[in-house]
Amino acid sequence: MSKTQRALKKATNQAAVAAAPRLRRLSSSQWVDIVIVFVTGVLFAIAWPTLQLTHHVPAGVQPVIAGLAALPLLLVRANPALGWAISAAGALVIPIVFDRVDGYDFPWQVVHVMVMMVLLVAVSMRAPIPVVGVAWVSTVLLFLAEAPGQDGRGWAVGLTALVLFGLLIRWLVLSRRQLAQQEEVTEVERARRAILEEKARIARDLHDVVAHHMSLVVVQAQSAPYRIDDVSPAARAEFESIGATARDALNEIRGMLGVLRSDGQLAEDAPMPGLDRIDELVEGSRRAGMQVSVDRAEMPGRLSDSAGLTVYRILQESLSNAARHAPGAPVRVVLGRDGDLATLAVVNDPPAGVRPSAVVDRAGGHGIAGMRDRALSVGGTLSAQPRANGGFEVVARVPAVPGAAASSGHVAPA
Repeated sequence: MSKTQRALKKATNQAAVAAAPRLRRLSSSQWVDIVIVFVTGVLFAIAWPTLQLTHHVPAGVQPVIAGLAALPLLLVRANPALGWAISAAGALVIPIVFDRVDGYDFPWQVVHVMVMMVLLVAVSMRAPIPVVGVAWVSTVLLFLAEAPGQDGRGWAVGLTALVLFGLLIRWLVLSRRQLAQQEEVTEVERARRAILEEKARIARDLHDVVAHHMSLVVVQAQSAPYRIDDVSPAARAEFESIGATARDALNEIRGMLGVLRSDGQLAEDAPMPGLDRIDELVEGSRRAGMQVSVDRAEMPGRLSDSAGLTVYRILQESLSNAARHAPGAPVRVVLGRDGDLATLAVVNDPPAGVRPSAVVDRAGGHGIAGMRDRALSVGGTLSAQPRANGGFEVVARVPAVPGAAASSGHVAPA
């Protein structure tokens, strides 16, 4: 083998290896199109040279007539009705314009008949029913008028059978699609029912455990001044504060239960907490013995419900963490704005009597992770980290309206 032959073979192998991945990436629909183009080319290659055996057609016109016989097959997927119309029009004109060769009695080439039959079946499978009726009647009349002798009636019966076969395939495919759609709907409904059952189970457990105990806390706090002798005014006020806080928590739990038990709709259109209830939240923390100061800078002109709820929940969790991890330490709350962002900073000093180095880093708790998830869910950011003096700070930046971008900038506490 010469060097030229070896180089040619190597180039051919490389081209085949490079083309293989592209061929594997072709979809089934693309493969069908390739087959249709290939078959059409083969039929055209057959119709052109054999046309002189069936009709007296000038040599320069033969490619056009062969094209009328074979090329409409290219439309079998894209527009079978148009392809059939072109093929039928050619079948009507060719016998009138061109004479047949002696000894050939049929008015069209075999290729032309094959293409017209395939297109008629495709029309019966895909076109609207009125179009199917027109194509069927026109094709039958065409064969009755042009086919010799008894052949016309035989072709009419055969064409009718083809149309019925195409309609049968059409109805079978349609019924299978409808069955698949119904199965999909059934599967979605089954999944939806499973989700509702799980939500109902969670709501039941939440009611049985949390709501029940919270109700007991409310009853005990309210009845304590009457069950215990010599309750001081300060203790009575403390019991009332505990009862009020427990009632607020119980109301929120009931709202959550309503959402869990509902089928995608709230059981009642109760307003969600937002910036308008921050004073109540701070006052409740003060009643619990916390030293909370609030600095309100300029707030955004408008704040979406989701943003207000997020700020409220982050502040609620931050105050709870400060009360748990730094009892007795003063807490500063800074509310402000930064462009289209609502900003919140909650800073607490270290617990009284504890060295800064002994303060536990609580940034890895579930509460911090939950606050960060809340901020991210509305497109915001949240940072939680210890301070140099042993305290802790939580900084949140939340878009005031949906679509505003939150950067990772720092909000300096007051």
